[in-house]
Amino acid sequence: MKNRLDFDAINRAALAALPAVLARILPSGKAVHKEWVALNPRRRDRSLGSFKVNRYNCKWCDFATGDKGGDPVSLVAYVEGVSQGDAARLLAQMLGTDMGARRG
Repeated sequence: MKNRLDFDAINRAALAALPAVLARILPSGKAVHKEWVALNPRRRDRSLGSFKVNRYNCKWCDFATGDKGGDPVSLVAYVEGVSQGDAARLLAQMLGTDMGARRG
């Protein structure tokens, strides 16, 4: 059988380690109340304020562009400019887990 990515497990593991994940993929950011506020690496962002990630559920949005998502995999895909599958693999590798694939 083919190996398939276990997106749910990867997202759960990333949520459990979200502060470290955010600091790694958005190092320009800082915690402000419930959010991680960072410069958007996908555009020429010069000041903090429009790109925010909820530090508890990982819902994220760039209020300047309207780009948004609702989980760690979608955030990594957006920040790194890769597919959802590649983002899941990157996250699994970052977390040091083999949850990047499941039998199925």
